[in-house]
Amino acid sequence: MNILVCVKQVPDTTEIRIDPVTNTLIRAGVPSIVNTFDAYALEVAARLKEAVGGKVTVLSMGPEQAKNALKECLAVGADEAYLFSDRVFGGSDTLATSYVLSCAIRAVEERTGEKFDLILCGKQAIDGDTGQVGPEIAEYLGYAQITYASNVVMEEGKLKVTRESDEGYDSFTGELPLLITIVKTDFEPRYPTIKSKMAAKKKEIPTLTSADIEIDTTRCGLKGSPTKVKKTYTPVREKVCVKIEEEDTKTAVLKLADLLTDSKVI
Repeated sequence: MNILVCVKQVPDTTEIRIDPVTNTLIRAGVPSIVNTFDAYALEVAARLKEAVGGKVTVLSMGPEQAKNALKECLAVGADEAYLFSDRVFGGSDTLATSYVLSCAIRAVEERTGEKFDLILCGKQAIDGDTGQVGPEIAEYLGYAQITYASNVVMEEGKLKVTRESDEGYDSFTGELPLLITIVKTDFEPRYPTIKSKMAAKKKEIPTLTSADIEIDTTRCGLKGSPTKVKKTYTPVREKVCVKIEEEDTKTAVLKLADLLTDSKVI
């Protein structure tokens, strides 16, 4: 099975801060990591490869430093990696990003002479939380899609997919080619070994630009992005606390009821 995993290098959201003056992310000093849900998608791909054989390719769009994330992916199950990096891609919203990635996927297929049977994406990026790129790639490529999958296995030549829903879990059978977005699974992504890290460092990761793929550059970057972010800010949280201390429970409850009534809560 020829599997592609789309990954994104993102800032570690546990350490992100917002500049109160400019209302923009403060990226200085914030470490970058492989998007959490993409790591789960890669683990699903690695398990499928172990079960049925094949190859796992990872692809990312971003600056040159995104190769660090791709190296991490090579150390935990990926066989090949490609980075698509170009200034014209900068500022792309989800529609433009998915367009670039779909063109990139076709370029890799043409370069290798092999079509991808299965494309896996994380359900969303933890820095944007839109959940739109995976489904939009499927639309551009004309792939059937299953979103919010928590498990994917191959049985009798078909993919058996368990999908999260509001009511619990749904079961689907999918025929290839197919695009699936992955949520947090019951199993954790594997850790790299020293040997796999060393091997990943030695692998070359081709960097391709807009000149290397068939793409309409007017549909990339800020020019090709219909979504405009006007402001980013951290919500102001006010903490108001009233501590009730009385000798007995009944008196405390009556005082609480009076306070809630005065505040028009009840």
